[in-house]
Amino acid sequence: MTAHSHDHGHGHGGGHDHGQMKSCCSGNHSTSAVPAIEMPTGTIYTCPMHQEIRQEGPGICPICGMALEPEMPSLEDEENPELVDFSRRFRWTLPLTVAVFVLAMFGSRFDFLTASARSWIEFALSAPVVLWAGWPFFERCLQSIRNRSPNMWTLIGIGVASAFGYSAVATIAPEIFPASFREHGRVGVYFEAAAVIVSLTLVGQLLELRARSKTSAAIKALLGLAPKTARRIGADGGEEDIPLEHVHVGDRLRIRPGEKVPVDGIVLDGHSNIDESMLTGEPVPVGKGIGDRVIGATLNGTGSLVIRAEQVGSDTVLSRIVQLVAQAQRSRAPMQRMADKVAFWFVLAVLAAAAITFVAWGVFGPEPSWTYAVLNAVSVLIIACPCALGLATPMSVMVATGRAAHAGVLFRDAEAIERLGSIDTLVVDKTGTLTEGRPAYRETVAVDGYDEDTVIRWAASLEQGSEHPLAAAIVAEAKQRSLQLSKMDAFESSTGRGVSGHIDGRALALGNQVLMDEVGCGAGPLAKDAERLRSDGATVMFLAVDGRLAAAIAVADPVKASTQPALDALRADGVRIVMASGDAMATAEAVGRTLGIDEVHGGVDPAGKVALIQRLKSEGRHVAMAGDGINDAPALAAADIGIAMGTGTDVAMSSAQVTLVKGDLGRIVEARAISRETVANMRQNLGFAFLYNALGVPLAAGVLYPVFGLLLSPMIAALAMSLSSVSVVSNALRLGRRRK
Repeated sequence: MTAHSHDHGHGHGGGHDHGQMKSCCSGNHSTSAVPAIEMPTGTIYTCPMHQEIRQEGPGICPICGMALEPEMPSLEDEENPELVDFSRRFRWTLPLTVAVFVLAMFGSRFDFLTASARSWIEFALSAPVVLWAGWPFFERCLQSIRNRSPNMWTLIGIGVASAFGYSAVATIAPEIFPASFREHGRVGVYFEAAAVIVSLTLVGQLLELRARSKTSAAIKALLGLAPKTARRIGADGGEEDIPLEHVHVGDRLRIRPGEKVPVDGIVLDGHSNIDESMLTGEPVPVGKGIGDRVIGATLNGTGSLVIRAEQVGSDTVLSRIVQLVAQAQRSRAPMQRMADKVAFWFVLAVLAAAAITFVAWGVFGPEPSWTYAVLNAVSVLIIACPCALGLATPMSVMVATGRAAHAGVLFRDAEAIERLGSIDTLVVDKTGTLTEGRPAYRETVAVDGYDEDTVIRWAASLEQGSEHPLAAAIVAEAKQRSLQLSKMDAFESSTGRGVSGHIDGRALALGNQVLMDEVGCGAGPLAKDAERLRSDGATVMFLAVDGRLAAAIAVADPVKASTQPALDALRADGVRIVMASGDAMATAEAVGRTLGIDEVHGGVDPAGKVALIQRLKSEGRHVAMAGDGINDAPALAAADIGIAMGTGTDVAMSSAQVTLVKGDLGRIVEARAISRETVANMRQNLGFAFLYNALGVPLAAGVLYPVFGLLLSPMIAALAMSLSSVSVVSNALRLGRRRK
């Protein structure tokens, strides 16, 4: 559709690519996500930090040692098996840890115990803690060495094994140690350090696992929106309630007042208002009638509807949203990739620092020098555990994507979250992005002797059998005015010109200037009005009655109510707005004037949009592209950040990194705020992790001993290591509590 032509008849033309709109995320994306509403057997698990690791069933990541999590959370998910296992190990061994700690600290007061007996008792008490409760740590440590992927478990495993192994040998064969190793009648043992380190590490893991489980709350909340059953209407008219998973495409479903819509579909009968705020954030219920689309999991109002199921299972809007959120939560930001590389070399550096600490204390330290050497080397290994470093960005990303989903913004990956806040230029498509994407009646200018209602009734009667968007706009206006349409005789369609027929005994013709010239009346006295309407971006059709000009009818694609406030907010946020439209320049400029957009490009094809974005990027601009159509897909992919309207096509959404569920540009403002807060949060986490280790390693190595006589016990090092991970997780969870 252009500003100057109206193509009537069968096979209506029109220049818009948006005549057939699709609901958010509907259709067939090329994703590997499984159905979101129902988890199949053989659930795929992946690592929160390394999504390339995928396997069927639970397990451990061979790279970082973290427990794998389901790719797609489910309401039926059982509690995290690692959380259950670690909880059991912690509960059963905590009394033993306390006992060995008390005996080590205050055993000298038990006069009835010899020094040797105390060592053997501590050995017996600590062995179950280290060898059973700590066994998963050793498995992961060996796995990291075998895979040449040093991580937090490398340091914990070596540290605990060193403390326990040294003490075990000192208890079983004390005679092999030189006299300098003896204190208080026995070779110094550190069973309590090994046991306490294991117990404190378990505490840290339990806190971390519980915190990580909260990040899937947004997905489970979305899953919980879906009803469990649907009411299907059979071929004989009978109705029955069936499980949601038994609904098939094409089924007729009844939605009674107050019920949730079971799946995405088309209204076949009835009228009601649907509350879509659960998915879109829009607080005002949306009126739905015959032919309108409805979204699964939204809430029906007081009317009764019959719908035809169009998308079910993993194809529904709700399922696509869940899949996009889960995919984004598993993705890693560029900042995290940098942290991963640093962590690899960091572990190697810590191992070297521990070795240097051991040798330096053993050779140059005070007596018992080698005892100090073991203790300080173990402390270095424990306190430098890079778990906080590894969690710094994934936790922020997971929490941010959940928060954004509730705001109606879907991030496809962590990179989009990290980069959206730095965007300074937004290129926007017109149709379906700034405007509704479908024509609507605007105005009628009638010559003397004809009233507006009569003109619209005649025009709608001519168009009532057409599927053209312009025809639909006129018919919709007639229905809104409750006008009774008349039966049409001798209908004739002229491709590229319009339609004609006989109604109420009058010969009517509706179409463009060419058709009016053929009829013999021309635009006549309405020419100036028609030009004015076209300059405002409208398409003008003329109505002739019995060969005489009767009226001009203007139909236009209306600007979305949310567009102007959204653009104002974006400009206030420092974003430059550029419009690139495939429509005629006059139409594009009309919309640009209305919205106050200074830079407008009309008649731009898909390649032209890509060229525009590349030019802006070559000028040093950070460019986002917002669009909804198939013709926008190349530009969405070419931009630094592609932003798709959730009311647009699947191709656009699959090409973009961000989807606005409701198609409201105003959501970009909140998404940018989330982006900036998330980047700041990730930097805080990374900064804390590096600062913690920069201070902790020298302290554990004993740099304060020569001046202050202070040493860091391995137990204190383990406590500090656990608290560092908890602090990073807690800081990330703050993102979820921030609201606009």
